[in-house]
This record gives sequence, structure tokens and C-alpha cells, in this order.
Amino acid sequence: MQFYTIGQAARLLGVSPDTARRWADAGRVATHRDEGGRRLIEGKDLAVFSVELAKTGGAEEDTSYTSVRNAFPGIVTAVKLGDVAAQVEIQAGPHRLVSLLTREAVEELGLEVGVEATARVKSTNVHIDRV
Repeated sequence: MQFYTIGQAARLLGVSPDTARRWADAGRVATHRDEGGRRLIEGKDLAVFSVELAKTGGAEEDTSYTSVRNAFPGIVTAVKLGDVAAQVEIQAGPHRLVSLLTREAVEELGLEVGVEATARVKSTNVHIDRV
């Protein structure tokens, strides 16, 4: 199971760490503390929250989003496996990206809901890198 620090979650959500902390303090996303006292968010919880946030436009900051070399770091929010092909959805800040790839590629990358991944877009193709 993958867990994210407040800072990592903030980067994936496209907000500041302070905003992510306020959301955690308000109970909008569940956290727990590790042995070192750091607050962590379970990947699956972060995936659900990121989709809800994108639907409601809940960002409290005016953040401009940019694609540096067409890379969209985000969190996997859905994986649909077929016999040969698969569909992977990534929430990258307010952007929802969907990629069709082979089932084998999904399994090799270990893509599942809650895992951090980067969607790379070139022309009409979307490639996904596991972080």
C-alpha cells in the first residue's frame, strides 16, 4: 500500500502544503502519523479525494497549471483491466487523463489506484511512467 506525505499530496493536488494541511485538519482527507510523527495519507484515500476535488473545483488558491515537457504528475484514480488491454485514469491537479495501454504494461508498472504516476503526452498518445 502506498502512502503520501502532506507535501507529496499537495504537489499531486496542485496546491500548497499549507492548503493540504488545512484540508487534513478539517477532516476533508484522512491522515495518520508514522513512527517519525509525519502525517501520511493513504494512496487510495488521496485518489478519491483528488477526484472529488477536481469535480467541485475545491482549490483555495489561484494556481496556474502547466505542462513542462508535456508531463502531468498525478495519482492513479482508476484501473480497468481487460484480457489484453487496460484503461488507466490519472488525476493530475484539475486534469483527468485517461490512457489505454496493454494489461502487461499495467502489471509491469504496478499501476493501481493510489499509486503516483506521470502521464506524458506526445501528439495524440499518452504514456504513463510510474514514479
